[in-house]
Amino acid sequence: MRTEGRVRYLRISARLQMTAAAIIAGLLLAWVVTMAAVAIGSFLERRDNRALLNREAKVTSAESRIAAYRKDVDSVADDLAHRQTFIEKMVKTYVGNLPADARAGETVSDSRKEANKTVRKVSALVPEAAPLARVEAGQLAFAERLTRFADRKSAAAEVAMRRLGLDPQRMLVALDDRSAMGGPLIALSGDGSLDPRFRRLGLSLARMDALQRGLQGIPQVIPSAGTSMSSGFGYRTDPFDGSPAFHAGLDFKGPVGAPIFAAARGTIAFVGQRPGYGNCVEIDHGNGLLTRYAHMSGFRAHAGEPVAAGQLIGVVGSTGRSTGPHLHFEVRLNGQPVNPRPFLEVAPNVLEKARLARLAV
Repeated sequence: MRTEGRVRYLRISARLQMTAAAIIAGLLLAWVVTMAAVAIGSFLERRDNRALLNREAKVTSAESRIAAYRKDVDSVADDLAHRQTFIEKMVKTYVGNLPADARAGETVSDSRKEANKTVRKVSALVPEAAPLARVEAGQLAFAERLTRFADRKSAAAEVAMRRLGLDPQRMLVALDDRSAMGGPLIALSGDGSLDPRFRRLGLSLARMDALQRGLQGIPQVIPSAGTSMSSGFGYRTDPFDGSPAFHAGLDFKGPVGAPIFAAARGTIAFVGQRPGYGNCVEIDHGNGLLTRYAHMSGFRAHAGEPVAAGQLIGVVGSTGRSTGPHLHFEVRLNGQPVNPRPFLEVAPNVLEKARLARLAV
């Protein structure tokens, strides 16, 4: 080290070097092992969930149902009543859209033949239980049709997400989030047991719900209607000093006070000031998607409140690092800025096709 014309030497012994190298190697090895364990755990979890979703539901044999009816008709009737309450709620939600037949490649069981055989055997061996057997057969057929319906809607949602460059599997994170749930237990079976077809139905409905909520959170509404775009996404000449700079969003020129709208459904995550952005609002759309609206002159939203696509959240201004009144709009995926233009231009058409595909299931 040279200071004031003098040269001094710092000597590090071989032993100290080896110790430091061993510590660094140990830390690196621990990090690699941790990352590998996380990756393997995630892979195994996805594999198990996929196997459970894709395998055919187990069909209860006629013999086992006959034994159940013989053992306690009243208990079976109670179970069927629990199921019927659930089914009636599902009918109100999905009536008129359930597919009648299976398609090639679908993994939902079709137990109508087995159910008919069960009804005939029960009617012959336990005549007083025949009406219950027919009710049960109808319930199972409904569960299988509703499962096909949910699986087809999920498939349509996945296609739409991939067209927009999104990973559908990320949307399914919501399936495992039980941090804010509750309510009384309303079981589908009085004794805690449940036909595997109803278990499969529950998984399919949860998957469909998560993917549909993911679709609704995709930016699809132009946040500043009636205004012109004054700057695009990517590298440009900085408007202040003329140097090359990266622009992380789109700029929409407009008069002070012009309305600013939420680009998609979500929850207001931030309302306030950020360096360079001035007054801004951020909306969390779930699954790693966030939109940012900057340079506002006024807010029309509060942190923590839910918003719908197209809802007024603020007005155009020129706060922060701005040369004039405009809206700076960003889309961030897992914290990284992505070009908002494909979402705003392509998403409405893709989502409409997905909606039509869901109606045609």
